[in-house]
Amino acid sequence: MTQGPRYHVKPRRRREGITDYRKRLKLLRSGKVRVVVRKSLKNTQIQLIEYKQEGDIILASANSNELKNKYNWNFSTATTPSAYLTGFLAGTRAKNKGINECVLDTGRHPPITGSKIFASVKGLTDAGIECKHSEEKIPSEDRIMGKHLTKDIMPAISDIKSKITGGK
Repeated sequence: MTQGPRYHVKPRRRREGITDYRKRLKLLRSGKVRVVVRKSLKNTQIQLIEYKQEGDIILASANSNELKNKYNWNFSTATTPSAYLTGFLAGTRAKNKGINECVLDTGRHPPITGSKIFASVKGLTDAGIECKHSEEKIPSEDRIMGKHLTKDIMPAISDIKSKITGGK
């Protein structure tokens, strides 16, 4: 164990690999709403967060479990199409609350080309939210529409998108 007057213990969230404080500070200084995309083995969660000195405020959020519970999604919530639809749902809710632009906060997730994080960003932009990203990082249209999974998933995606927008 290192000791001495010059030894400094890093914050717990940094030691655990949860928060990158340099990246967070850079995002907070932009003054824009952050879109925080977090993925697990079974779900994708998206939150649009505004920074306040007292604490962050969640303006809009969506979880891929809502696709099953509210929109009768019969497929896995761990897939790229479900991440896209979760992004579309979060983007629609944010648009209804008057949010027009945001900045992506991937946290400690590496920005891998074609990942579920960027499928969620594609859903946000399709809902009408302006979010800066690289077009090369977005998954192909075939992966977003689930052609690599089954043929039954493509009509379900368009059906849920129309349910989310209210038939518009």
